[in-house]
Amino acid sequence: MDTITTENSGKMNPLKFTLWVAIGSICMMFAALTSAYIVKKNQGNFLEFDFPMLFSISTGVILISSVTMHLAYKAFKEQQLSKYKTLITATFLLGVVFIILQLLGFKELKFNHIALVGNLSNPAASFFLVIVGLHLAHIVGGLLFLLIRVFKNAEKDTLNSLEMMSTYWHFVDLLWIYLFIFLHIIR
Repeated sequence: MDTITTENSGKMNPLKFTLWVAIGSICMMFAALTSAYIVKKNQGNFLEFDFPMLFSISTGVILISSVTMHLAYKAFKEQQLSKYKTLITATFLLGVVFIILQLLGFKELKFNHIALVGNLSNPAASFFLVIVGLHLAHIVGGLLFLLIRVFKNAEKDTLNSLEMMSTYWHFVDLLWIYLFIFLHIIR
């Protein structure tokens, strides 16, 4: 049986490069949004409001999902495919729980008469909606790729694609931690 060997040319996989460019772009977008938040806050007329506890709980959930993603990646590398499937499914489900908690947090803000949009809204609430909403959109994107992993035959998955998925998931986790701290400290 012939074996095919490939030389490592030292070049980055084009898909990984694209992922890192996307991550850099996302970082720049959120840096711009958080900078605009600070500028607008310093202009006055910025509503102070308490964040619902659900946003703190969702932070714990996304941290746990990052752990399950890491363990799924590790299980895949060790060829423990059953364990990998269980952990990747758990990561997906935790991501769904994160989104539900965030949406319930928005509902609680509305219940507490914090208008996020419209004539009764305040720039603080609108910024909060845009920043958290954009993060949620990136979580949904990650969940779509995780969903493929959940239903894909584990033997047909590749380490490279799982590594990229893991990188992205850890990134959106760290991004949320940054946003969570920023929104609590700067407000």
